[in-house]
Amino acid sequence: MSFVRTLARPMLASSFILAGLDKFKNADDTAQQLSPLLRKAAASLPFQTSEKTLAKVIGGTQVGAGVLFGLGKFARLSATLLTVISVLNTFVEWRSADISSKEGRDARRKQLLKNLSLSGGALLASVDTAGKPGLAWRAEHLAADVKKGASHLAADTKKTTGKQLHKADKAVRRVVDQATGA
Repeated sequence: MSFVRTLARPMLASSFILAGLDKFKNADDTAQQLSPLLRKAAASLPFQTSEKTLAKVIGGTQVGAGVLFGLGKFARLSATLLTVISVLNTFVEWRSADISSKEGRDARRKQLLKNLSLSGGALLASVDTAGKPGLAWRAEHLAADVKKGASHLAADTKKTTGKQLHKADKAVRRVVDQATGA
Protein backbone atom coordinates (compact mmCIF):
# COMPACT_ATOMS: atom_id res chain seq x y z
CA MET A 1 0.00 0.00 0.00
CA SER A 2 1.38 3.40 -0.89
CA PHE A 3 2.19 6.00 1.75
CA VAL A 4 -0.70 8.20 0.63
CA ARG A 5 -3.22 5.35 0.93
CA THR A 6 -1.77 4.35 4.31
CA LEU A 7 -2.32 7.89 5.53
CA ALA A 8 -5.56 8.78 3.73
CA ARG A 9 -7.67 5.71 4.46
CA PRO A 10 -7.68 6.10 8.26
CA MET A 11 -8.26 9.84 7.86
CA LEU A 12 -11.36 9.25 5.74
CA ALA A 13 -12.51 6.30 7.85
CA SER A 14 -12.33 8.21 11.15
CA SER A 15 -15.39 10.33 10.40
CA PHE A 16 -17.43 7.26 9.48
CA ILE A 17 -16.29 5.33 12.55
CA LEU A 18 -17.20 8.15 14.94
CA ALA A 19 -20.57 8.71 13.26
CA GLY A 20 -21.26 4.96 13.38
CA LEU A 21 -20.39 4.78 17.08
CA ASP A 22 -22.72 7.69 17.71
CA LYS A 23 -25.51 5.98 15.76
CA PHE A 24 -24.94 2.74 17.67
CA LYS A 25 -24.80 4.39 21.12
CA ASN A 26 -27.80 6.62 20.46
CA ALA A 27 -29.92 4.06 18.63
CA ASP A 28 -33.17 5.66 19.84
CA ASP A 29 -32.26 9.02 18.28
CA THR A 30 -31.02 7.34 15.12
CA ALA A 31 -34.22 5.28 14.87
CA GLN A 32 -36.32 8.41 15.29
CA GLN A 33 -34.34 10.28 12.63
CA LEU A 34 -34.41 7.32 10.23
CA SER A 35 -37.96 6.33 11.16
CA PRO A 36 -39.64 6.74 7.75
CA LEU A 37 -36.96 4.72 6.01
CA LEU A 38 -36.57 2.13 8.75
CA ARG A 39 -40.32 1.43 8.82
CA LYS A 40 -40.21 0.61 5.12
CA ALA A 41 -37.07 -1.52 5.56
CA ALA A 42 -38.53 -3.39 8.56
CA ALA A 43 -41.74 -4.09 6.62
CA SER A 44 -39.83 -5.57 3.68
CA LEU A 45 -37.69 -7.93 5.79
CA PRO A 46 -38.83 -11.54 6.04
CA PHE A 47 -38.50 -11.41 9.84
CA GLN A 48 -39.70 -9.04 12.57
CA THR A 49 -37.29 -6.40 13.79
CA SER A 50 -37.50 -3.06 15.49
CA GLU A 51 -36.36 0.30 14.16
CA LYS A 52 -33.91 0.53 17.06
CA THR A 53 -32.32 -2.78 16.04
CA LEU A 54 -31.98 -1.62 12.43
CA ALA A 55 -30.43 1.65 13.66
CA LYS A 56 -27.86 -0.37 15.64
CA VAL A 57 -27.16 -2.54 12.59
CA ILE A 58 -26.56 0.57 10.46
CA GLY A 59 -24.27 2.05 13.12
CA GLY A 60 -22.40 -1.23 13.58
CA THR A 61 -22.03 -1.66 9.82
CA GLN A 62 -20.66 1.85 9.54
CA VAL A 63 -18.14 1.22 12.34
CA GLY A 64 -17.10 -2.16 10.90
CA ALA A 65 -16.75 -0.90 7.35
CA GLY A 66 -14.85 2.16 8.61
CA VAL A 67 -12.39 0.05 10.59
CA LEU A 68 -11.83 -2.34 7.68
CA PHE A 69 -11.37 0.55 5.29
CA GLY A 70 -8.97 2.32 7.64
CA LEU A 71 -6.89 -0.85 7.90
CA GLY A 72 -6.96 -1.37 4.14
CA LYS A 73 -8.76 -4.72 4.43
CA PHE A 74 -11.50 -5.30 1.86
CA ALA A 75 -10.99 -1.62 1.07
CA ARG A 76 -13.18 -1.44 -2.04
CA LEU A 77 -16.07 -3.35 -0.48
CA SER A 78 -15.94 -1.39 2.77
CA ALA A 79 -15.68 1.91 0.85
CA THR A 80 -18.77 0.91 -1.14
CA LEU A 81 -20.68 0.23 2.09
CA LEU A 82 -19.52 3.56 3.50
CA THR A 83 -20.70 5.31 0.32
CA VAL A 84 -24.17 3.78 0.57
CA ILE A 85 -24.45 4.64 4.27
CA SER A 86 -23.16 8.15 3.65
CA VAL A 87 -25.68 8.80 0.87
CA LEU A 88 -28.46 7.46 3.12
CA ASN A 89 -27.25 9.68 5.96
CA THR A 90 -27.07 12.70 3.64
CA PHE A 91 -30.65 12.16 2.49
CA VAL A 92 -32.00 11.70 6.02
CA GLU A 93 -30.15 14.68 7.48
CA TRP A 94 -31.26 16.88 4.59
CA ARG A 95 -34.90 15.96 5.13
CA SER A 96 -34.86 16.25 8.91
CA ALA A 97 -32.85 19.48 9.26
CA ASP A 98 -34.46 22.50 10.90
CA ILE A 99 -34.81 25.19 8.25
CA SER A 100 -37.04 27.59 10.14
CA SER A 101 -34.22 30.14 10.54
CA LYS A 102 -31.37 31.44 8.40
CA GLU A 103 -28.85 29.77 10.74
CA GLY A 104 -30.70 26.47 10.35
CA ARG A 105 -30.63 26.74 6.57
CA ASP A 106 -26.90 27.58 6.64
CA ALA A 107 -26.20 24.65 8.95
CA ARG A 108 -28.23 22.37 6.64
CA ARG A 109 -26.22 23.51 3.60
CA LYS A 110 -22.87 23.03 5.40
CA GLN A 111 -23.88 19.57 6.59
CA LEU A 112 -25.00 18.66 3.07
CA LEU A 113 -21.67 19.74 1.60
CA LYS A 114 -19.73 17.84 4.28
CA ASN A 115 -21.77 14.69 3.69
CA LEU A 116 -21.44 14.98 -0.08
CA SER A 117 -17.68 15.43 0.29
CA LEU A 118 -17.42 12.31 2.46
CA SER A 119 -19.63 10.40 0.03
CA GLY A 120 -17.42 11.49 -2.86
CA GLY A 121 -14.26 10.44 -1.04
CA ALA A 122 -15.73 7.04 -0.19
CA LEU A 123 -16.98 6.64 -3.77
CA LEU A 124 -13.50 7.35 -5.14
CA ALA A 125 -12.04 4.86 -2.68
CA SER A 126 -14.57 2.23 -3.76
CA VAL A 127 -13.12 2.22 -7.29
CA ASP A 128 -9.47 2.59 -6.26
CA THR A 129 -7.54 -0.45 -7.44
CA ALA A 130 -4.32 0.59 -5.67
CA GLY A 131 -2.51 0.85 -9.00
CA LYS A 132 -3.50 -2.64 -10.09
CA PRO A 133 -5.91 -3.11 -12.96
CA GLY A 134 -9.45 -4.05 -12.05
CA LEU A 135 -11.34 -7.05 -13.39
CA ALA A 136 -13.18 -5.02 -16.04
CA TRP A 137 -9.91 -3.64 -17.42
CA ARG A 138 -8.33 -7.09 -17.41
CA ALA A 139 -11.31 -8.64 -19.20
CA GLU A 140 -11.38 -5.87 -21.80
CA HIS A 141 -7.67 -6.19 -22.53
CA LEU A 142 -7.81 -9.99 -22.58
CA ALA A 143 -10.57 -9.81 -25.19
CA ALA A 144 -8.53 -7.33 -27.24
CA ASP A 145 -5.45 -9.57 -27.02
CA VAL A 146 -7.45 -12.62 -28.10
CA LYS A 147 -8.95 -10.68 -31.02
CA LYS A 148 -5.51 -9.42 -32.05
CA GLY A 149 -4.05 -12.93 -31.80
CA ALA A 150 -6.91 -14.41 -33.81
CA SER A 151 -6.51 -11.81 -36.56
CA HIS A 152 -2.75 -12.48 -36.72
CA LEU A 153 -3.43 -16.21 -36.87
CA ALA A 154 -5.99 -15.70 -39.64
CA ALA A 155 -3.57 -13.51 -41.61
CA ASP A 156 -0.76 -16.07 -41.21
CA THR A 157 -3.10 -18.87 -42.25
CA LYS A 158 -4.25 -16.90 -45.29
CA LYS A 159 -0.65 -16.13 -46.27
CA THR A 160 0.47 -19.75 -45.82
CA THR A 161 -2.56 -21.09 -47.65
CA GLY A 162 -2.00 -18.61 -50.48
CA LYS A 163 1.63 -19.74 -50.87
CA GLN A 164 0.60 -23.42 -50.80
CA LEU A 165 -2.13 -22.79 -53.39
CA HIS A 166 0.35 -20.94 -55.61
CA LYS A 167 2.85 -23.86 -55.36
CA ALA A 168 0.08 -26.37 -56.07
CA ASP A 169 -1.07 -24.35 -59.08
CA LYS A 170 2.48 -24.28 -60.46
CA ALA A 171 2.83 -28.02 -59.91
CA VAL A 172 -0.49 -28.75 -61.63
CA ARG A 173 0.48 -26.55 -64.60
CA ARG A 174 3.81 -28.38 -64.87
CA VAL A 175 2.08 -31.77 -64.87
CA VAL A 176 -0.47 -30.55 -67.42
CA ASP A 177 2.29 -29.12 -69.62
CA GLN A 178 4.26 -32.39 -69.43
CA ALA A 179 1.13 -34.42 -70.21
CA THR A 180 0.23 -32.29 -73.22
CA GLY A 181 3.78 -32.29 -74.46
CA ALA A 182 4.30 -28.63 -74.40
